[in-house]
Amino acid sequence: MSLRVLQPGILSLLQDSGRAGKHRIGLTSGGPLDPLAFNYCNRLLQNPAGATALEISFGGLQLEAEIDTYICLTGAVMPLHINDRPQPGWEVLPVSAGDRITVDFAKHGCRAYLGVAGGFAVPHVFGSSATVMREHIGGLNGSKIEAGDSLPCSASKSRRQLYLPQAQQPRYHNIVTVRVIPGYQQAHFSRYQQRRFFNQAYTVSERCDRMGYRLEGPAIECDIQGILSEGICFGAIQIPADGQPIVLLNDRQTIGGYPKIGSALSLDCAQLAQLSPGGTVHFAAITPHAAHNALHLADSYYHRQTLLERNT
Repeated sequence: MSLRVLQPGILSLLQDSGRAGKHRIGLTSGGPLDPLAFNYCNRLLQNPAGATALEISFGGLQLEAEIDTYICLTGAVMPLHINDRPQPGWEVLPVSAGDRITVDFAKHGCRAYLGVAGGFAVPHVFGSSATVMREHIGGLNGSKIEAGDSLPCSASKSRRQLYLPQAQQPRYHNIVTVRVIPGYQQAHFSRYQQRRFFNQAYTVSERCDRMGYRLEGPAIECDIQGILSEGICFGAIQIPADGQPIVLLNDRQTIGGYPKIGSALSLDCAQLAQLSPGGTVHFAAITPHAAHNALHLADSYYHRQTLLERNT
């Protein structure tokens, strides 16, 4: 029993909440680039937290249901159709065997999450189903889904048809401000270089992916060209020899030797990952205390949101 892939889209990957605690053996975390949209998808479907969903980058997906179940699409604005009929996002929708599900190309943002009642039933590798293509692990075959693949899931005859009101849905823009916690290597960047970094706009390069977002703009100089390779945290902002910042994301390498000017707040990494090439990025310094407050406030806001139910 499954959803059969007719067209996989540009890049569609099975993801759960990520592969934690495996950096010591060289495996990165994977997981959703936009955890908020991913979490809402499972919450709306009344799935266990972290249940496996499909991360759709840019759109172009077509599936055919082989069972009766429920689906939900959250994240970027990608028009959703069931049997050519428009359907709302951020809402639990019934599908029947034989129905065709189409997710068109994104209008705003670029990452969406398609979940199914109970989550997709794929095996865990090193404790997670998260697909990391560079490491060839997770998902169905350690790679993106392909036409003809079957995404295994369970039939569901009954599910509350919850939805998130439009006023509470995240908005995706083409300009984001990324808050940065300065790191211990900050002293290797002069005050002038730091002002340059925090007061200029950068553009998302064509060379952006799940490993990291490479940016283009004013080059930043550092008084060291390299360091001994060390562990790299999520959101670390590397400054390579060309001076163009790279914000490292879910599929980053576990160690690296470029100096880092700081680390992006995880909340803002999700907004960054919703930018397509050509999007604009500004950086703003933030203290660790303010970063902790921002994370707690965001978590509190998420759990205070009331999901409504359609009368059927």
